[in-house]
Amino acid sequence: MTASHGQPPVGLDRFGSLAIAIASVLGAVAFLWPLFIPAHGALNQAHAGDAPWVIAALLPLLLVAVLGEFSSGGMDAKGVAMLGVLGACGAALRLPSGGAAGFEPVFFLLFPAGYVFGRHFGFLLGALTLFASALVTGGVGPWLPFQMMAAAWMGYGAGCLPHLRGRRELVVLAAYAAFACLAYGLLLDLWFWPFGAGTASTLSFEPGASVAHNLVRFLLFHSATSLGFDLPRAALNAGLILVAGRPVLAALRRASHRAAFGAPVEIVPHALETPTSS
Repeated sequence: MTASHGQPPVGLDRFGSLAIAIASVLGAVAFLWPLFIPAHGALNQAHAGDAPWVIAALLPLLLVAVLGEFSSGGMDAKGVAMLGVLGACGAALRLPSGGAAGFEPVFFLLFPAGYVFGRHFGFLLGALTLFASALVTGGVGPWLPFQMMAAAWMGYGAGCLPHLRGRRELVVLAAYAAFACLAYGLLLDLWFWPFGAGTASTLSFEPGASVAHNLVRFLLFHSATSLGFDLPRAALNAGLILVAGRPVLAALRRASHRAAFGAPVEIVPHALETPTSS
């Protein structure tokens, strides 16, 4: 099965797909529940109480997704190795910049890998990359499960892009990378905004107010604080794809062909016959 312009070579069985769906629902609930607390509800500061439970549920779900795919034959040992190698490379890309001024190339490999290997592979790679980079840089904290989910959704979206040819392929992938990086910044503001922006300004979360009212406040808060970091991140990753995307895509496609992800094993009877002398 090829990865160039057809079906991606890495898919998931029903159990793996269900695990990813449950993980996504869990992530969405973790991001959004503060918007629905009543005015008299007690705010759990910076998700310090629920974040450990979120990551404790998220990691087994990701493991189930990988094991389900492995047991179904859709991803063999080479596919798991590819997932690990790309995750490690993505984590290494975080070291040079440290996220200074929003310049984070950590997502660069995530977009072409999700595009070539498919949305489920991209989901797993996004979560793994942020988890590995947090261990490498010492960035483990209550924000980690939210970073993992946001990056997983970025990789999933890359796998949903239409497969094009030539220059259009790079342009579409770069445009998606810019959009996804902006969405990542938006989500990473949302995880702490209800708890970290105080309560005394027009940009603060207002317990008990309508969801629409608080979303307007949140967008104003995001525009005033973090958008200046999100734009460089989006420009950097989109620019890297335009400049280096073609050789990276070619390398990933060669790897997918040589590894033959999902290729069925065929036993040719005459190859097992012992030749006889005449």
